Amino acid sequence: MERVDGEMMTAAVAAAKGHRPHPNPRVGAVVVAGQGRIVGRGGHVGPGNAHAEVLALTESGALAQGSTLYVTLEPCAHFGKTPPCTDAIIAAGIARVVVAREDPDSRVAGRGLDALRRSGIEVETGVGSEEALALDPGYFHQRTTGRPRVTLKVAMTLDGQIAAADGTSRWISSVEARRDAHQLRSSQDAVMVGAGTLLADDPALTVRLDGFEGPQPLPVIVAGHRPIPSSRLVFERTALVFSPVELDLPAEVVVVPDAKREKVDLHKMLQILGNRGVVDLLVEGGSSLASALWEECLVDHGVVYAAAALAGGSGRGMFDGAFRTVGDLRRVRFTGIDQVGPDIRIDFEGVA
Repeated sequence: MERVDGEMMTAAVAAAKGHRPHPNPRVGAVVVAGQGRIVGRGGHVGPGNAHAEVLALTESGALAQGSTLYVTLEPCAHFGKTPPCTDAIIAAGIARVVVAREDPDSRVAGRGLDALRRSGIEVETGVGSEEALALDPGYFHQRTTGRPRVTLKVAMTLDGQIAAADGTSRWISSVEARRDAHQLRSSQDAVMVGAGTLLADDPALTVRLDGFEGPQPLPVIVAGHRPIPSSRLVFERTALVFSPVELDLPAEVVVVPDAKREKVDLHKMLQILGNRGVVDLLVEGGSSLASALWEECLVDHGVVYAAAALAGGSGRGMFDGAFRTVGDLRRVRFTGIDQVGPDIRIDFEGVA
């Protein structure tokens, strides 16, 4: 049974992949009848659409009676934009429900499991827990902390330079690495840069991949006291600007000053983004913003594209500021090392 449960939960995880439901969680479900025969599948597409469990139950029809439902996240027991999934599960006659992870959302948080157990359904949790976490780590982070999961992305030379001394940086990484970076961008709810990057590079912060039809991430700018021209590309679509002072820009400007440093209060900024439903946030530049987030222990995940190239001298590093002593090192945990074209992609998680 343990092996079958694991295989069926893997199938439920697969049913969820490829969907962008944020701020709702990425959830997959399968209904299994008899000896491991999948009779229904479902993956949640987004707010207002049927949840994964309901889709799987609808596809299975009468075969759901007495069957087992495998779902990557605890079924909801509250009314939102759709009715409670627990009611549909009970009405379908499901005999057993296997759940990978409990839902940290305060509206659920064990209530769904309790409702199923009270109805007499056998409930098991924890099967495929790590798979389910890896399916949507931003959701669990945002529901637990109130902040989006912050991914810091950097392209640098093998000797650690993200730009030359004159500020030029295009292109340090390869075509293949840049394509991979756009794939990463396509999975994010918002993309953030500092005012320096906006002024120097005028990035559009859009996903530019052949055939891409998904939603574009929200462009977010962290400003300072310098004037920002309204002609920047990001202002051709809806953009969000965080600033310590009022700015006259063709965008929504949110003033969140940090009284101590006359800069943006990064903690408040991330709480605001989390409250607005931003689950995954990609930070793409520059070194001042990266340093500020790192100093505040607000970097949750890092992606470094190490180019097959050497600068041979000092230009601009991943962070600004001084590396004063080895005691200032902060260890990280590598979670992936992959070759992308001639370059290397290194994924890591920050350890505070």
